[in-house]
Amino acid sequence: MKVVLFCGGYGMRMREGTPGDVPKPMALVGPRPLIWHVMRYYAHFGHTDFILCLGYGAHHIKDFFLNYEETTSNDFILRNGEVELLSTDISDWSISFVNTGINSPIGERLRRVRDYLDGDEMFLANYADVLTDAPLPEIIERFEKSDAGASMMVVPPAESFHCVELGESGMVDGITPVSDMPLWVNGGYFVLRQEVFDHIPENGDLVVDGCGELAKRGRMLAYPYRGYWRPTDTVKERVALDEAYSRGERPWALWEHE
Repeated sequence: MKVVLFCGGYGMRMREGTPGDVPKPMALVGPRPLIWHVMRYYAHFGHTDFILCLGYGAHHIKDFFLNYEETTSNDFILRNGEVELLSTDISDWSISFVNTGINSPIGERLRRVRDYLDGDEMFLANYADVLTDAPLPEIIERFEKSDAGASMMVVPPAESFHCVELGESGMVDGITPVSDMPLWVNGGYFVLRQEVFDHIPENGDLVVDGCGELAKRGRMLAYPYRGYWRPTDTVKERVALDEAYSRGERPWALWEHE
């Protein structure tokens, strides 16, 4: 399946953690940017046809792939001044770089790359800034067997906030971590059918408009997942991922266990 990656937003909460106009998916985790880790995850399962929805800081993403250094993450032999790679990351990837506007909402970015899907009935989509070890083949299979127009992976809230229950007298009756409550949030991993385009207006949003309308019609499937899932919405979260990588704790890197 083709994989649509939304990588053109400003990522304002990451602004202090990335220099200049570098978009959030280009923030480093180990020696490679977030978007690379997400793409390697999909490629691990055989999905290597990528469509990048570019916008803010697009030249950083283009330059990274146009000047890609295979030796950064692959073993090689240097013989007589020539590099002989022992493995490769992206030699079998197809990547379409598409300008979808600086200020476009996610739904509009998706609309602008529809022609690049070549009419495929089903495709994958992702925010390019969330890492997981979720079983992608199972997610796709469950969706294929359903009659839904879209599937969204949902996860427990990652925030460390606590919900406080108040009694009538103002005394606290209970305190519960929000992650322990029966709540689910958008996990950022989608499987979509062309039908979703019927519900995204010009300058619309994928989740609020597209998925929201499908949900009203009973055609929105959820894949609940309580396994490894890490967002990078803040500098703190991105730094934690980078430190985990340095310690060798990277469960999202399924390709390292091939």
